[in-house]
Amino acid sequence: MSKQSMLGILLASLLVTVPMAGCIDEITDVLDEGESWGKVGGLTLACLRSDTYSNMVVEIDYAPGYAPESSTVSLLKQRLEQVCDKPGGISMKLNEETFSETSSWNADLVRSVGHDTMDESPLSGSTLRWHVIMPQGSYSDDSVLGVAVDASTIALFGDSIDDANGLFNRPSSEEVENSVMIHEFGHLLGLVNLVYTSPADHEDDDHPGHSNNDESVMYWAVESQSLNSFFTGNLPNEFDADDLADMEGMKSGELSCSDQLWRP
Repeated sequence: MSKQSMLGILLASLLVTVPMAGCIDEITDVLDEGESWGKVGGLTLACLRSDTYSNMVVEIDYAPGYAPESSTVSLLKQRLEQVCDKPGGISMKLNEETFSETSSWNADLVRSVGHDTMDESPLSGSTLRWHVIMPQGSYSDDSVLGVAVDASTIALFGDSIDDANGLFNRPSSEEVENSVMIHEFGHLLGLVNLVYTSPADHEDDDHPGHSNNDESVMYWAVESQSLNSFFTGNLPNEFDADDLADMEGMKSGELSCSDQLWRP
């Protein structure tokens, strides 16, 4: 058994009694609401394929003092380029934004502010746009580090991310931010089983929408401050083989993909 796997078992045992009211609870809410901006995972095919949307822009709006780490931005671009067919390229657009809310956020507020501050609509011409807001303050459950709220919008909470760094700064806030950003974009890509059914048994039964593999960035603990139990700092920030196979299956049409705002 790998050292990281053993750490995953330790993490799981430490978290058995911790309530995990994180991004998947909000995903479930949105899936039930039928938002006009789509369900989480509703633009998966638009990202994975290039039939209509041949290029992509990721807009990151951040409050003063809450800019993303440069490593987070470059890693996100790398991970999206790994799976999304965008011959026109994937670009990152960073804007400093003054958000009126300074204390507590919820899914409805993230959705509303995200829609109001996004420069252009998610689908425009040949461009797919996804949006990140990085405000001051924390989520209503302050253990939540990030949340996906519709087909194109996520939020990361920097104050909570700073609080999630581990003993002796391992993992560091930067490493936590790296992992949480990729994790939430993984949900926009439909992972795990949000808009499809995987042939692989890799969804955690106790944490729907998340991986049971502690070496996947979609591992269920990545959304919570409790991830600092990965005390070595080796946080997952990559999609594992099952995640990649699922996305390839959706892209090729081998896996049926539901609730899409666009289809080839």
